[in-house]
Amino acid sequence: MALLQISEPGQSAAPHQHKLAVGIDLGTTNSLVATVRSGMSTVLQDAHGHGLLPSVVRYAPDGKVIVGHEAQAQLSADPTNTIASVKRFMGRSLHDIADRAHIPYRFVEDDSAKKQVQLQTRAGLKTPVEISAEILNALKKRAENALGGELTGAVITVPAYFDDAQRQATKDAARLAGLNVLRLLNEPTAAAVAYGLDNNAEGIFVIYDLGGGTFDVSILKLTKGVFEVLATNGDSALGGDDFDHRIYCWVLDKVRETSKNFSPLNEEDTRLLLTKARQAKEWLTDNFEAQIVCKLSNGTMVDVTLTATQFVELTQHLVTKTLSPTRKAMRDAQLDITDIKGVVLVGGATRMPQVRHAVEEYFQQTPLTNLDPDKVVALGAAIQANALVGNRSDSDLLLLDVTPLSLGLETMGGLVEKIIPRNSTLPVARAQDFTTYKDGQTAMSIQVVQGERELVADCRSLARFELRGIPPMAAGAARIRVTFTVDADGLLSVSAREQTSGVEANIVVKPSYGLSEDEITRMLKDSFSGAEQDKHARMLTEARVNAGAIIQSITQALKVDGDLISTADKQAIETEIERLKATSQAGDADAINKAVDALNHSTEAFAQARMNASVAKALAGKNLEDIQL
Repeated sequence: MALLQISEPGQSAAPHQHKLAVGIDLGTTNSLVATVRSGMSTVLQDAHGHGLLPSVVRYAPDGKVIVGHEAQAQLSADPTNTIASVKRFMGRSLHDIADRAHIPYRFVEDDSAKKQVQLQTRAGLKTPVEISAEILNALKKRAENALGGELTGAVITVPAYFDDAQRQATKDAARLAGLNVLRLLNEPTAAAVAYGLDNNAEGIFVIYDLGGGTFDVSILKLTKGVFEVLATNGDSALGGDDFDHRIYCWVLDKVRETSKNFSPLNEEDTRLLLTKARQAKEWLTDNFEAQIVCKLSNGTMVDVTLTATQFVELTQHLVTKTLSPTRKAMRDAQLDITDIKGVVLVGGATRMPQVRHAVEEYFQQTPLTNLDPDKVVALGAAIQANALVGNRSDSDLLLLDVTPLSLGLETMGGLVEKIIPRNSTLPVARAQDFTTYKDGQTAMSIQVVQGERELVADCRSLARFELRGIPPMAAGAARIRVTFTVDADGLLSVSAREQTSGVEANIVVKPSYGLSEDEITRMLKDSFSGAEQDKHARMLTEARVNAGAIIQSITQALKVDGDLISTADKQAIETEIERLKATSQAGDADAINKAVDALNHSTEAFAQARMNASVAKALAGKNLEDIQL
């Protein structure tokens, strides 16, 4: 007996009207894709029933790009060509990546002005954007296979504390994967959507999101389908990977104590120990101790036991580190602990008992965990995607998100003038008037920055542009209005206009570590050329298979009925067979097909002779009356 899902009237669009939209959680450790079916948000699975896709990409020796579980299995065996936790490198320069000694990748810094980080692989230099695009492409294919059609669009989640460079890098990756991005949605907000709609919750909730590589805390007010973000804070370089690293360092210390001639680890050993550390962390979620056993490439045996108590001591400072942004968010929202109705835990790292205990102790209430912390973000993103493409007939879902960091520009003396303060509701536009510094000044250079510090040197520079053609005036006489606009994705555009003359300049901010239009175009062309190569490879394989079948068939026929034709005709056919065999070894499908046609043409007389012989055999011993009957 089949179980059917039945929607309320008006809740499900007619099949021909339903647009295929998905929510994607592009995670540090795992990624997911979800959609809304018959009014219910659900995570889409692969052919093996897996909902989670490990965010791991491997560039294999045969040129293939492998994503997910198969790639994850090669992390230790092929560490420099198997990339995990790439989300931590999005929108970052080499200078931004701390403690690179314990990351088993070969980093290269772009020698252009962008200074974006690149990773050396056997497939060449790869940016985090390109690697993330492979993950997104795998999720896109999974969704299209499951839904049976081309996607209209996707909502992709990002950490609330991602800055403009990281958001732009995520959008570039989606574009490279061929996805139409409906919106970039903050992960805590997506989780609140899933939780709020699932539980019909109202009140003020804290979303505590500790993932594999990032930490976010957002405070939301839920009122009759309106999700208003009151404040957000976090650390884009704090997550489950850091807990793994603490175990890794502890194991190294233990091995050094017992091995006198312990040599520095190579890339394979580093990745092996990091994998063992992650497994131990996960095991300690439900067990009192974890044994870490492995053999390093130099023959050193690692055999240590980590207890749950030791693990708590090793990582207490990391747990405490999450509470500082939490206090700041509470202070920004002007709330007390007693104002919080519930705390929702999001992210796989919140499964650790010490994390749950710390959250419970701080907020003086048991955290809400009735939704899977690994899936809740993707589920919420799917609900938002479904609404944005118009599949929902009602309009009871309204998201009021905020910008995580202040946006401003540089003024004289290297100071920052904040135009849009952090936690401003999105979308938002703010303007402020400035003036010239010198008599007769006809141009102004504008540097856009993001951050909370007062000096430009302590903030992140996003872009520079110039306003030219200002009428010569006395210093202070010109009136230049600078307008900052942040869209629903959290992406920024800036314009400057001199009020008296009307001269204007503007820029859609492409951060220092984002990709230019030319780079995006090049990468898209590369992906198209790769698809063309795949097409040619398929055609070649099909031509070779067809040629082999024909050769085998004709060779067998010659063995049986070769005496039906002259020696000259037989030699002509055998010559064409040898020519087809030689052509099949080359890489030209068209040439193979032409050689097949030539062989078929040379066998026309042989085929006719075989047909005549077959008919004659069938008629042998029969008279005309038997045939007519």
